[in-house]
Amino acid sequence: MERVPPSRVKTTSLGGLVVTPRANWKGYLKIAELACPVALYTAAPTSERVAFHILNRETGHRVHRKFVDADSGDEVAAENQVKGYEIGNDEYVIVEAEEVAAVLPESDKALSVEAFVACHDVDDIYFDRPYYLAPTTDLAEQAFAVIRDGMRAKNVMAVARAVLFRRLRTLLIRPHGAGLLATTLYFNYQVRSAPDAFQEIPEIKTKGEMLDLAKHIIDMKRGTFDPREFRDRYEAALTELVRAKVEGKPIRARKAPPASKVVNLMDALRQSAGVKVPAARAIKPTGAPGPTPAKRTARKAKPHSRKRAATSHRRKAG
Repeated sequence: MERVPPSRVKTTSLGGLVVTPRANWKGYLKIAELACPVALYTAAPTSERVAFHILNRETGHRVHRKFVDADSGDEVAAENQVKGYEIGNDEYVIVEAEEVAAVLPESDKALSVEAFVACHDVDDIYFDRPYYLAPTTDLAEQAFAVIRDGMRAKNVMAVARAVLFRRLRTLLIRPHGAGLLATTLYFNYQVRSAPDAFQEIPEIKTKGEMLDLAKHIIDMKRGTFDPREFRDRYEAALTELVRAKVEGKPIRARKAPPASKVVNLMDALRQSAGVKVPAARAIKPTGAPGPTPAKRTARKAKPHSRKRAATSHRRKAG
């Protein structure tokens, strides 16, 4: 892959070093007879994530995976490794690398726009990976600006196709700042049907106080989305763990969240809405045993009850 001209893509700082992003793909954005030289750059790289290697605990050396025969246990040399598709129990069809290359679509380095669609026409469940799309030459900047500004003026997105990484992909292109954002799309067969996923959910109509409380909570929590306010806590925890071990500091375990004392849905809604809820009373488990009949009969009669009974007996006798 060729290095991106520094004048076209902003550099980022990684560990104190200035890093110039590299193009993942270069070709032409083609609309009818209009062709504009462009390049795709990964919009969400994974290179800055914490990565671990597998080591030998005794020596501290890295270990490497080896391919071995499942039956004999012998190591298989690279020249004897071949792809296979399982068609039955331990039955495979062998596919040679040359055969795969022969059927793959040939790349013409063209990002061909097939249609312009309204911005609300594409469900974002089909979105896969985002890429920045930018012109690669000074001569391409005018054509690129015409395409970008025309799409923005008509409030549309472009559906295009291109061979990326040896696969024919569908991309959705839309204006994004001074450039374009190209998002690869899943194919229809790759996306699970929503009715199939939700078929076990019963039909429940929410109304009355519950619905009013839910709407009130939403109004209380209403805000705007700012990605800078959200941090990858998992990645941050791994970074702190590695730093602590390098510096020889003790590892601080995270504190468990306090247990919730809410006993039912209505109380949870009321507390979330800021409504005071009486302290939850202890609820006796279903089927809890009560006082036994023997204990009831063993209760002593009160002294004054005995006196009344004796007086009544004397009156009858008189």
